[in-house]
Amino acid sequence: MIKAIGGYFELADREADGNYPVDGVRLNTSRNALEYIIRCLPDCKHVYLPLYTCEAVVEPFKRLPDVGFSFYHINNKFEIVEDITLHYGEYLIANNYFGLKDAYIAQLAQKYGDQLIVDNAQALFAPVLLGIKAAYSARKYVGVADGGFAVGVDGQDALNYELDDASEHDSHLLIRKEQGAEAGFKDYQQNECKLDNQPIRRMAYQTQDILLHIDYQNVIAKRRANFEYLHKALGSHNQLVLPELDTFACPMVYPFVGPANVDLRSKLIANKIFVARYWPNVTDWAKPDDLEYSLTTRLIPLPIDQRYGKEDMNRIIEIIYNTSE
Repeated sequence: MIKAIGGYFELADREADGNYPVDGVRLNTSRNALEYIIRCLPDCKHVYLPLYTCEAVVEPFKRLPDVGFSFYHINNKFEIVEDITLHYGEYLIANNYFGLKDAYIAQLAQKYGDQLIVDNAQALFAPVLLGIKAAYSARKYVGVADGGFAVGVDGQDALNYELDDASEHDSHLLIRKEQGAEAGFKDYQQNECKLDNQPIRRMAYQTQDILLHIDYQNVIAKRRANFEYLHKALGSHNQLVLPELDTFACPMVYPFVGPANVDLRSKLIANKIFVARYWPNVTDWAKPDDLEYSLTTRLIPLPIDQRYGKEDMNRIIEIIYNTSE
């Protein structure tokens, strides 16, 4: 039986006694952490967002009618194209894409100061920057049903929110652990939908408990090793410009854009290499000749997480090489 690589996580094993991966206000999702941050800014009237972003980032603005937003463009380095000047009451959300842009985020922090909000939903281990507000997500990196962190805000009033219940949307984690990826995929899709338009709540006890018992150093080491291995094999074929490994803490995936005339995604999935699509909603916002439109259709986020090693990476590389020939 062919081993499935990638896709959603199974329930995380409790391997260590330690700390949370982020020291921040513990909430139910990263999108709600983002909303919580904005609610903590009484002067906020307008926010600049990347066009290449998840629709979940726009979701909080539906509940914040007094805060407007507009989109900006990025290049193939995942960096802002426009020279945006922020005025009083304006903020900029920068996405730490795939956990690769730590160094660039530090540059933006120097430029924008406390008017910068960092979307670290894809960068669980990105450093917390002094005076900078940021939202983090746990479930992109480890096997939990939910969980977000808000940093750079006081957080005292967060105790007024109700406690979340992870048992309402954790079935896919249990099914994959016992029965495999395909068996739990329907539950995964349903549980993802359950996270949409959720009110801000405190992080579930189940999620808090699991996050306190994960060997994060092992998570980081394996992800970095797998990223480096893929980059050595695929970097010269990748149409994206990726930063050096020593400029970021821990990658979420290896983002790859290959030849336009090759349906690599279908080939990988047919071989049980499960890759996501980031983000289908962007094609509703972008023009066909925008880079963001192309990224949505062509970027392949190759799995590099802690469940896998060199043998798995070689299987991915072989499929890509054979498909691209």
